[in-house]
Amino acid sequence: MRAWAITPIPVELRRFRDLLLSLTWRDLRVRYKQSILGIGWAVLLPFSMMLMFTFVFTRAIDASLVLGIDLPYALYAYSGLVPWTFFSVSLGGCVSSLVANRNLVTKVYFPREVFPLSCIAGSFVDFCLAMSVLAGLMLYFHASGEWSFKLAPSLLFLPVVVAVQIAITIGLGMFLAMANLFYRDVRQVFGAGIQLALFVSAVVVPVPQDGSLLARLISINPMVPIIGAYRDCILYGRWPDAGGFAYAVVFSLVLLCGGWFFFRRASYRFAECI
Repeated sequence: MRAWAITPIPVELRRFRDLLLSLTWRDLRVRYKQSILGIGWAVLLPFSMMLMFTFVFTRAIDASLVLGIDLPYALYAYSGLVPWTFFSVSLGGCVSSLVANRNLVTKVYFPREVFPLSCIAGSFVDFCLAMSVLAGLMLYFHASGEWSFKLAPSLLFLPVVVAVQIAITIGLGMFLAMANLFYRDVRQVFGAGIQLALFVSAVVVPVPQDGSLLARLISINPMVPIIGAYRDCILYGRWPDAGGFAYAVVFSLVLLCGGWFFFRRASYRFAECI
């Protein structure tokens, strides 16, 4: 039997947790090396996109009337862009994680899962920093009287929402890392697809409520209830929609287990394909 079938994955990863931390720290240093703003880019990226979409949807059109948004659009956009940026940047790192570490993959034995996991862990640090800016925006709009923040029990559910998003990201990241190793054009396809996915994930515009085929197709996207759950817990002070979020939970577990299983099963072929 192969080694992957003998040693339980969590046990093996615990043995190599120092390597995972080292790779995460390396990815963060490389990402912001010789950068003037440094880790400030983690905040600037979603913040600049929020400013751009806010200008479009408040100057060109009235977001409250056309889109049916009942809170300041800047808050709506930023609360969606932060988790989306975490999702897209994590997957972007995962896609190239095996190819970029070919020397380690071909010469040293350890769980190959540490490569996509280190990309996700590094992006999670950026996510936490960007979320602190969301708290500042909430304080600003609350103080200005444009929106009122209410401390609600639903905030306690926020770690569950983050955990579900991380599960989806890990599962999909492993599929993408493995696919890009075998077919190098996956990276280009992903780059184009992730930009289009921004507009069908309820990040900057809500899902249409007209019952159309397009609306039903968009609702299949598991990121839609996850982005909505962030807004429900943080901005609206209510519990996420039970049906939609349960779908995201089931989808995340299936994707996580499937991605991890197939990644682990194919890992013995990585060295010969890289």
